[in-house]
Amino acid sequence: MILRWFLSRTVRQAVELRKHVIRMLRAQQDLLPHPAIQGVQTPAHDLDAALKSGESAPLIQERMKALEEAANRWLRPYPHASLRENIEVILVAVAVALAIRSFFLQPMKIPTGSMQPTLYGITTQNLKDKPNLAIPRGLRRVFESAFLGTSYYHVVAQNDGELRNIGPVQKVFPFIKKQRFLVGDTWYTIWFPPASLPNRGVPDDQEIFVHSGIEPGHVFHRGEDIIKLKVVAGDHLFVNRMAYNFCHPQRGDIVIFETRGIEGIQQDTFYIKRLVALGGDRLQIGNDQHLIINGRRLDAATPPFENIYTFGPEPKENEYFGHVNNFVARKLGRGLGTKFTDGQFAYPVPPNYYFVMGDNTMNSLDSRYWGAFPREKVIGQASFVYWPISSRFGWGYR
Repeated sequence: MILRWFLSRTVRQAVELRKHVIRMLRAQQDLLPHPAIQGVQTPAHDLDAALKSGESAPLIQERMKALEEAANRWLRPYPHASLRENIEVILVAVAVALAIRSFFLQPMKIPTGSMQPTLYGITTQNLKDKPNLAIPRGLRRVFESAFLGTSYYHVVAQNDGELRNIGPVQKVFPFIKKQRFLVGDTWYTIWFPPASLPNRGVPDDQEIFVHSGIEPGHVFHRGEDIIKLKVVAGDHLFVNRMAYNFCHPQRGDIVIFETRGIEGIQQDTFYIKRLVALGGDRLQIGNDQHLIINGRRLDAATPPFENIYTFGPEPKENEYFGHVNNFVARKLGRGLGTKFTDGQFAYPVPPNYYFVMGDNTMNSLDSRYWGAFPREKVIGQASFVYWPISSRFGWGYR
């Protein structure tokens, strides 16, 4: 039977027809009278017998025709059959997508700069000090937005005046937002204002102005740039949720973990950090800004720690250069970071717990603040960056 199914198109069609009719019969069995049920079961049984006994193709086709006629006569047609079929296709597609997301690959975007220079959150560049730089237009601008994740915001003063009023971000239609602001007597509109810019301690509706270096009361002259800002989207990557079903995380892995139940951290979300210490390790962070694990110093020559900002004899792109944990002690005033600053404190990571840090160690809220967490919180490993198309695309960040 199996060999005939592969070799004969008629056999394959007969098998599918019978399965489809039997499925419809079972769905309607409580609605049909006994003669109707018998009228469909008999030709279905005859077709099944013909298939199993190896009858010729013409006889199988006759049995198929008889079954089709019986189905058309006795079975009730589905109302809005085409609509039902489309809905079934959509539901199956959604179920498959949810299954892939739950068990295999989960999309995630990097919200902050705590993992730079390995993975980037949203970044901005104020272009007002580059008056000769032309903002891309037309297809070039569409290309940069779609593939490079780059957006531009450019507003030029039409008249002299000061920034008097900044309106809230308003939703015009689903996925369409705008924000208005007043300079002098003229209102200006920003379409699709950027959201979730690097936090500088200001309300969301003022972020674009702060990143543009302006505030209420700033005076502009006609033809002057009010806003000339470049915004690059954060890295979007897939999380490999299967990896740790077959092996345990290793020191140096970039892991994603859920925050529910971890005290001192935003709840019901996911964080991404680098795993630096495992259960049973004794962790120190020396005044030379290097990790010391069980007495062994990890430096810039220790894979995969080469790119951490504060590793190396000289500071890299940091406003402050001192003990790597001072930002925790100064800004937060609590957590393990305040203990690490003496250069001698050794933190024992509890068994079956993990200690994580951001690669941008001068500006990362991580285990130095809220401590180690149970390994059961880890949901997966960073896989590959699928957008935007940058040097980190694919596995480039590694």
